[in-house]
Amino acid sequence: MSVSLNRRMWLKTAGIAAIGVGLGSRCSSQFGASGTTKNNSSLAKVKVSSDRIIRTTIGLRPMRQSGFVLKSETIGEKTVIHNYGHGGSGMSLSWGTAHLAVEEALRTGQRKYAVLGAGVVGLSTARLLQRQGYEVTIYAKDLPPRTTSNMSAAWFGPTGSSQRDHTTPEFADLVVKASRLSYQYFQEYLGQDYGVHWTPAYAVSDDPPNPQAQQGSLSQRIADLYPESTQLEPQEHPFPRAYVRRRWTMQFEPAIYLNALMRDYRLAGGQVIVTEFENIDQMLTLDAPVIVNCTGLGSKTLFGDEELQPAKGQLTLLLPQPEVNYMVMLGGPLYMLSRSDGIVLGGSREVGEWSLEPNPAVTERAINSFTEFFSGMA
Repeated sequence: MSVSLNRRMWLKTAGIAAIGVGLGSRCSSQFGASGTTKNNSSLAKVKVSSDRIIRTTIGLRPMRQSGFVLKSETIGEKTVIHNYGHGGSGMSLSWGTAHLAVEEALRTGQRKYAVLGAGVVGLSTARLLQRQGYEVTIYAKDLPPRTTSNMSAAWFGPTGSSQRDHTTPEFADLVVKASRLSYQYFQEYLGQDYGVHWTPAYAVSDDPPNPQAQQGSLSQRIADLYPESTQLEPQEHPFPRAYVRRRWTMQFEPAIYLNALMRDYRLAGGQVIVTEFENIDQMLTLDAPVIVNCTGLGSKTLFGDEELQPAKGQLTLLLPQPEVNYMVMLGGPLYMLSRSDGIVLGGSREVGEWSLEPNPAVTERAINSFTEFFSGMA
């Protein structure tokens, strides 16, 4: 049965496209076509050195080779709707998979729901259920600022939820659908209150682009969600690399964004119960007839998902530089982005690693790579 969601939940594509173009134009007014500021001064350099490190954070992404789980099942007398396993794309896909999970929830005809998990996927799902007028209670082991979502970088990059050689055509279609839904929803949250804004991102390389390698890829199928994507000439950028591509993307400040979602959830009457379920029998004692599982890695133990494994990510944060207002993708896959709480250097991915201890080699690699890069920047 097809379920139509109300107007507040479903934003018309045409209207959102116009908003996206308008925002891209406003952001572009701060920059010239060359990626420099309006007064033609160079992009500000990042000051990279070990004595500027303010903290190191670790996040264990819930990774599945075949991608996230989005399905409904009956356990005992409960309907359980799964929405977990987004890998490194949880923030980006949060509204999209929440929308699809809520469609499943609405088919039950119930009006009382339990959401397991208070990361970005759980909070987004809870908020969409509230916007339908339903009673929601969140049950979570950790709350912001101590969720895995708080440890993300984070920007709109929804294609990292599965491994390419394990991605079926059907799952690829699902990712594209969820990506477009998320993009639409995020237009409601742009601005300082939610910590969501447009940022120019520069992908740099010494190797020429290979369009055929992207043919039919997930990235190519959602390329229109990244405004003003263009290959720059050498005189149009200050970076010490032969090939540079600039596009605009949405960037999220996790601490601001997640706190704002929790605020909205509580203001709408939502309850939060801090607890951890050790087994399914404990979960089945909840009084809600429908449970939405957004526990991420917790689903490995709670629901026996053996494919689920951690992908350890480590971020090195330097002192903030408000004058730095762009992102850089070095490849390898190192990246730099600027947030109000610091300059973020990241790009590590240790699949199967459960340790929450920082790896000094990862920090050293990031510091050395970006020191070399920015010292050669014009």
